[in-house]
Amino acid sequence: MFYNAKNGIITIDNTNAYYISFGKGKKNLIIIPGVGDGLKLVKGLAIPFSMMYKVFCEDYRVYVFSRRNNLPKGFSTEDMANDIINHMEELKINSADFVGVSQGGMIAQYIAINAPKKVNKLVLAVTVPRSNKILEDSINTWIQMAKNKNYKGIMLDTAEKSYIGKYLEKQRKLCRFLGLFGKNATYDRFINEAESCLKHNALKKLKEIKSPTLVIGAKQDKVLGVSGSEVLAKNIPNSELYIYDEYSHGVYEQAKDFNQKVLNYLKK
Repeated sequence: MFYNAKNGIITIDNTNAYYISFGKGKKNLIIIPGVGDGLKLVKGLAIPFSMMYKVFCEDYRVYVFSRRNNLPKGFSTEDMANDIINHMEELKINSADFVGVSQGGMIAQYIAINAPKKVNKLVLAVTVPRSNKILEDSINTWIQMAKNKNYKGIMLDTAEKSYIGKYLEKQRKLCRFLGLFGKNATYDRFINEAESCLKHNALKKLKEIKSPTLVIGAKQDKVLGVSGSEVLAKNIPNSELYIYDEYSHGVYEQAKDFNQKVLNYLKK
C-alpha cells in the first residue's frame, strides 16, 4: 500500500545523513528538498512522502535525502551536492532522474555539473543559479528568526511568501499551532543551510550541464523571484522553461498538476 516505503541512514565522514525511499519502479528518481530540511529532516517520513509523491511510484524507486547531520558552518551547496553523489555510490545508484526544489535545485545544479553521468534528466523547480536581492531578503529574515529560535515566525513568513488564496488561509491557521513543534528544531543547522543559499553561484558553469532539463518557475514567487528560472533556462543548453503565472514559491505543493507535469517530462 505504501510502495515499499523505507527509512534509512547513511554514514558520512564523522556524521550521518537520513534518507527515505519508496516506489516499485525500475528507474531511480532523487528528490532534493529545500532549505526547510534544516528544520525538519526526512527521518521517519517515508510513508507520508510515498503518499505525497505516489504519482512517481509505478515508474520509479524514489529517494529523498536530507543534508548531513552536524552540518558545518560554511558548507556550500556544492559540498551538499558532493554528499549526494557519495550517497549514490554507497547505495549503488549508478544514475537517476533528479528533481531539485528551491535550495534542492541549487544542489542539483552542482550534481549535474560535477557528475554528469549520474544525471539522466533534471528538473529545477523554483530555484536560482545564484543569489539575488529577493532571495537575500527572504533568507536573512529567516536567519534572524532562527537566531531568536522563532520557529513559528519562520513558518508563518514562509507561508506568506509561498502560497496564495485559500491555500494560504489554511496555512495561516496551521501556523497558529507551530510554536509547539519548534522545541527540537536544529537552528544552527538551518542557519548553515540558509547561509549557503546566499553564497550559491553556479551561473558560469551551467553550460556544462549535459542532461535534458526542465526549469519550472512561478511568476508570483516572493521567496526568490521568477527571473532566476529564466536565467537557468537561458544558460542550460538542452532545457525547457515552464512558468506558472498564478502561483508563488510553494507551487510544487499548491499546483495540483505539478507532479504530473514533472512525470510527463521525465517519461517523454
